[in-house]
Amino acid sequence: MERTILITGCSSGIGLDAARGLRARGWRVFATCRQEPDCERLRAEGLESFALDYADEASVEAAVAEVVARTGGKLDALYNNGAFACPGAVEDLPRGALRAIFETNLFGYHDLTRRVIPLMRAQGGGRIINCSSVLGLVALKWRGAYVATKFAMEGLTDVLRIEMADTGIKIILIEPGPIGTSIREKAIPHFERWIDWQNSARASEYASLRGRLYEAGPPDRWELPASAVTEKLIHALESARPKARYFVTTPTYLMGFARRILPTAMLDWLIAKG
Repeated sequence: MERTILITGCSSGIGLDAARGLRARGWRVFATCRQEPDCERLRAEGLESFALDYADEASVEAAVAEVVARTGGKLDALYNNGAFACPGAVEDLPRGALRAIFETNLFGYHDLTRRVIPLMRAQGGGRIINCSSVLGLVALKWRGAYVATKFAMEGLTDVLRIEMADTGIKIILIEPGPIGTSIREKAIPHFERWIDWQNSARASEYASLRGRLYEAGPPDRWELPASAVTEKLIHALESARPKARYFVTTPTYLMGFARRILPTAMLDWLIAKG
């Protein structure tokens, strides 16, 4: 039987590569995007695409209803992928900035997951895969808002995996590191909306962050293409015994190991050294 998967955040980067890669492997892919023009672009290349905005509860509900209508209630897999970053020092993050990023990066994942679990229970199984980050394992300066959402998602996913152990529904984390996507460029509007860096006690330190945001530069050290994530996603979806976690990129392997063995002070020193 044809396998079905719902993927979020497919306008570019990791989500788009996953949608194309899985379609090529014979999956029926529902490739969702936050904006309708992006959905139109994906439909033009032959993907089934419709809107899903994590920050809008009605949009999440409508997207699940669309899947049910198209498949008769069957869904083999969900890949929670869409997310954004709001860079800035933690002391400069207003409450509204945290509220906005948690709505998308955590609450939206949770809402969508809860809505597909009944479908998977009814069919006797399925796979729910959450895209985390190396920043779900360790903290990094200027990324406090994003780190907070990924740390929270790691914990929620771990608990869900334990709770779903007797259901046939596999709960899996994929943890990329530096991947060649447009997340930095897409973070600029959030930075400009929420971070009053000119009046920050750290105003002089923002030069390096603003340079990374606004100036094109070489790829990050150890950066891999989005296809590297898709490779791990395929294993998570198609392996008879998928892992609970899939690391992608050298920094993720290194930081996962370092977090387990190093004292906090030494881990902080290592991260500060870059």
